[in-house]
Amino acid sequence: MSIHPIEKRYGSKEMRSIWEKENELRIMLKIEAALAEAGCELGIVPKDAATEIRDKANTSNVSLNRVEEIEDEIHHDIMAVVKALSEQCGDSAGEFVHLGATSNDIKDTTRGIQIRDSLSIIKKELLELEDILIEKCTKYKNLVCCGRTHGQHAIPTTLGHKLAIYANEIRRNHERLLELEDRIVVGQITGAVGTQASLGKIGEEVHQKVMKKVGLKPVTISNQIIQRDRHAELISTLAIISSTLDKIAKEIRNLQRTEIKEVEEPFKEGQVGSSTMPQKRNPIKSERICGISKVIRGNVQTSLENIPLEHERDLTNSSSERMIIPETFLLIDEQLNLICDILKDIVVHEERIQEILNMTDGLNMSESIMMTLVKEGMGRQTAHEVVRKCAMKSYEEDESFLEVLAKNKKIKKLMEEEEIKEALDPNNYLGCAIEHIENVKKIYNESRRE
Repeated sequence: MSIHPIEKRYGSKEMRSIWEKENELRIMLKIEAALAEAGCELGIVPKDAATEIRDKANTSNVSLNRVEEIEDEIHHDIMAVVKALSEQCGDSAGEFVHLGATSNDIKDTTRGIQIRDSLSIIKKELLELEDILIEKCTKYKNLVCCGRTHGQHAIPTTLGHKLAIYANEIRRNHERLLELEDRIVVGQITGAVGTQASLGKIGEEVHQKVMKKVGLKPVTISNQIIQRDRHAELISTLAIISSTLDKIAKEIRNLQRTEIKEVEEPFKEGQVGSSTMPQKRNPIKSERICGISKVIRGNVQTSLENIPLEHERDLTNSSSERMIIPETFLLIDEQLNLICDILKDIVVHEERIQEILNMTDGLNMSESIMMTLVKEGMGRQTAHEVVRKCAMKSYEEDESFLEVLAKNKKIKKLMEEEEIKEALDPNNYLGCAIEHIENVKKIYNESRRE
């Protein structure tokens, strides 16, 4: 029976398969086989035993059901795997299973492989999202729209500029993951307190060989566990990515408000928005992205608290990590798939964008008037005050901003009415917006050529 939404509702099949118990067991058995092979190469495990362990270390021979049966008896998950594998290998070879290792050598190395495989999916999804954003920012680079600060109309921008900002941030998030991998995609065979004493002088060689066989970077030093600053950095980085997706989804939600309606999530034929209000077209995917971010950011706190463990380790990190690491990966996987689905088919209402852009009758262009006056010789502070008074007069007396400006004596000395109209045209006040978009695209194109 499913309880947690990530079991069926959230996360792709591909991501879930990495964190399913069957796959976790498969990885553990692979590590145990690599450990036996490394021991054989260094002369501490007989060749026949290493071969037997390697041949039996798979889920065809060691079933998850059997491992769980043993765990119910002995109350130790890794020792249950060791016993289940040993009984399949027979008395002679079975005695060499898990030689020189401690439980967290297997557990942490398993997690390193799961993290590596999960990061591979997330990186791919980030690149897909970047592709979509670049395509959309190119399409809408010249679509002038209302900029907003403090929820109020500000000077104009373009929809393409907004989307290019997101694309550039997704690029940085992808780079963060690339930088992170060297520190987090690691494993260990270091023994009870990290000294490799159980393996003697060959301990470091075993450690290096096993990690090479399973495709992980060996840690330089550890105690019983891989140090949790690594995992905290992982969860924190994923939370940053999640918050970027939250930001994008929040903007879509706000722009989809009935009274704004500049953009809309795609609404499929037959889709239901409300159980009682048949007209509703709710931004449910964007809302789901925003809601999931709250959980992921909460997991950061737990990951930070897992850094300070007692002495060479205690067990207070283990239970929480069983939840927060797979949960964070599955949830961000869900977010990335959702935002890609939204942006691929996002509905843009260009006429409504134009209508809102002109809603304040030019008041949003007051900075443009001020800067034109400065170019014509008026001092900046003086120009600000002159335009501010005109704007307040337009607000309070419900008079056209153009008319108020055209009647102002100080402005009339420097600007003709046609010049005022030109300065009030949003299309004439975009600064370097298009150049910024092209700069983002250039970085994107360079990254794809690497």
